[in-house]
Amino acid sequence: MEISFIGAGNLAWHLAPAFENAGHHINEVYSRQLQHSRQLVSNLYDARTHSELNFADSPSRFFILTIPDDALESVCSQLVLPENAVVVHTSGARSLRSLEQWMAIYSDVPVQTGVFYPLQTFTKGQTFMIFDEIPICIEADDSVIEDTLVQLGQDISDIVYLITSDERRILHVAAVFACNFTNHLLTLAHDLTTQYGLDFDLLRPLIAETFRKGLAAANPADVQTGPARRGDLTTIETHLSYLNDQPKLSEIYQLMTESIQRKYIR
Repeated sequence: MEISFIGAGNLAWHLAPAFENAGHHINEVYSRQLQHSRQLVSNLYDARTHSELNFADSPSRFFILTIPDDALESVCSQLVLPENAVVVHTSGARSLRSLEQWMAIYSDVPVQTGVFYPLQTFTKGQTFMIFDEIPICIEADDSVIEDTLVQLGQDISDIVYLITSDERRILHVAAVFACNFTNHLLTLAHDLTTQYGLDFDLLRPLIAETFRKGLAAANPADVQTGPARRGDLTTIETHLSYLNDQPKLSEIYQLMTESIQRKYIR
């Protein structure tokens, strides 16, 4: 498959090499910041940087938008594609219909659309991720494009699902709870231990066991522990007294405690 990337951030850093390793050809990489596209191209076989959003003469058939959600419409409004090109976004929150509408409004030639959403957290500059066990969520209104995207997904991953825009939006919300919020709580724990001169490494075995149990359980609720789970109000009040001078942390502690209590304490 002949592919061009529009965007050279976290996802593109990992996805473009994965496609190349699966036998696909990356022709071009566009980024508003030329240095970013150069960095990505340096890790590819013979791709080149593309300095503008006019791809009218591109040899690619597939154009993959790996850009922030807020930039999607702006980029689509400037994008010039070859006739009958396929443009897909990689967003968890944006619908397929939005992309279809933008291309219908802004494109001077007929193009086809789809969604290719890898459900994972990606960080640019880290070792290239192996996609074998990363779920790929596919959506397209055209059955031929759907089949092609499924095959593209199967070329890099063993887990490919047909997911509607509504289902993908729910998955994305759940992913924010499971990934982004969880990591932020780890950050707060790190800040708290560091503030009082304690080594965050003391918590690492606890964190590892928590994730091990949670992932092994059919429902993470079955392995919930802690003072809120057992209704230990004395310990909760003691913790809150420690946080009297840190109102933001106290607010988060109370919110999480109340959420756990509502689920388990009858």
